[in-house]
Amino acid sequence: MTFAALGLSKKSLAALEREGFEAPTPIQAQAIPPALQGKDVVGSAATGTGKTLAFVLPILERLEGKHGTRALVLAPTRELALQIHEQLERFRHGHHLRSAAVIGGVGLGPQRQAFAKGVEIVVATPGRLNDHLDSGTARLDQIEILVLDEADRMLDMGFLPQLRRILKHLPPARQSLLFSATMAGEVADFAREYLRQPVRVEVARIGSTSERALQQVFLVGQEEKIALLLALLEQDQLSTLVFTRTKRRADRVARSLLRSGHKVAVIHADRSQGQRRSALEGFRSGEHRVLVATDIAARGIDVAEIGHVVNFDLPHIPEDYVHRIGRTARMEASGRASSFASPEEHDLLRGIEKFTRKTVERAAVPREHDAFRDELKRRAEMPLPGRQAQRHQRREGRPHQASGRTHPARHGAEAPARPPQKLGSWKPRRRR
Repeated sequence: MTFAALGLSKKSLAALEREGFEAPTPIQAQAIPPALQGKDVVGSAATGTGKTLAFVLPILERLEGKHGTRALVLAPTRELALQIHEQLERFRHGHHLRSAAVIGGVGLGPQRQAFAKGVEIVVATPGRLNDHLDSGTARLDQIEILVLDEADRMLDMGFLPQLRRILKHLPPARQSLLFSATMAGEVADFAREYLRQPVRVEVARIGSTSERALQQVFLVGQEEKIALLLALLEQDQLSTLVFTRTKRRADRVARSLLRSGHKVAVIHADRSQGQRRSALEGFRSGEHRVLVATDIAARGIDVAEIGHVVNFDLPHIPEDYVHRIGRTARMEASGRASSFASPEEHDLLRGIEKFTRKTVERAAVPREHDAFRDELKRRAEMPLPGRQAQRHQRREGRPHQASGRTHPARHGAEAPARPPQKLGSWKPRRRR
């Protein structure tokens, strides 16, 4: 099938040819025609299959020649919102439409100006958009098209109350497009409540992962994960995206990689918007070979040819596994996805395999690799810090000497007698 067969205008076809798009992906082929007709659409497809273009092109087609804020696209993360905004900027020329990204972590001034000018398309995160609604700077009473991208992630992140607040400001007569890589029960309930007889498009079974991503899992202890990651990085020169469960672990992994000489950047919620943008741009350009991230990046990284995705920690939610490994093998590319599972994570692994209906191949841990052995040796030679040293010494039956004090009574010796307390020596503190 060709893009011309979908009913797109010559302007859109010329833009697609200019950007190097030759044929629509399955989600684009099935979702664009009903969206062009003004119908509500619920689209489900694996991450990296071109969902963004499936709603960007219909928005540009249907709003051409109109003025005022007419389309609202909601996304769960800043990175995903910026990615959608970039796609709109690529294809909007010739349609005489303007777009703005309304996200947190940046100044409110330019966003207020965009609302005041009445830009036709607003791409926003729910939290920042509600800030503008509360202050009265945003008006959404002319919205004709609403798009919820990665709707399941928004609901998982607890955005449902904020979404309901936003929807109260929209006219009831509108077109709604809901796209997601997964379609859990909560998303289905939301679609039933807010969409009108939607056309359902599902090009992959719920929970399916990219067929072009080679998946493998290493069964290792927590103390071996850094060593395993270093060994895998020595085996090739692929760009690598590493997912950790927490911000602190992301920073710790990044420090370990930097110490070993790897070019690495880190991205998580405690990083400023400028730092997050710099990390993504450095990873995209190849300045950084490795990007360490929490799940905040699982839905917003649009980087071509990520060769290797590593789940340093397994996600608690099986759907997040689908989104994580969807960062590699995007579109028609191929890639590799490696997961590290410690004994306490084996239940999470079984949950992932049940959700994806696929057994992940167990891979041999390269314990004889030089990088693996060197890291374990370095860890073994590290001095034990603070409380860990105390616990170690107590296990060995030695008193802790760090403070210069001993506790002979704890070890069978007689403690020296304390001098009697002097009674009546208490005085009230003077007020200052």
